[in-house]
Amino acid sequence: MTAQPDHPTDGFRPPVGTLAELREALSTWAFPGDRQQFEEELDALDLDDLTRVRELTQAYRHRILLRYDAQAMAALARPTDDVEDELRRKMREAAAR
Repeated sequence: MTAQPDHPTDGFRPPVGTLAELREALSTWAFPGDRQQFEEELDALDLDDLTRVRELTQAYRHRILLRYDAQAMAALARPTDDVEDELRRKMREAAAR
């Protein structure tokens, strides 16, 4: 899992500034299974490897913030056929250049 940049949100934004807040947000606001997966991945890390701990917490923080980004949720809800059609169109356009 890689760290992702923050995305602006309109309206509500769960507090995720501390590890305790992140855990609470994962339990309350994240997708099902995110909290358990986070805990398992965190347990597998060497806590002296602060870079990996930071990357993991940022990635899960990003998941929560995506949940409250209307554009991100709309993109996730797109049917596979629509995405495939868009990719084919873009590939044809790129090949035509």
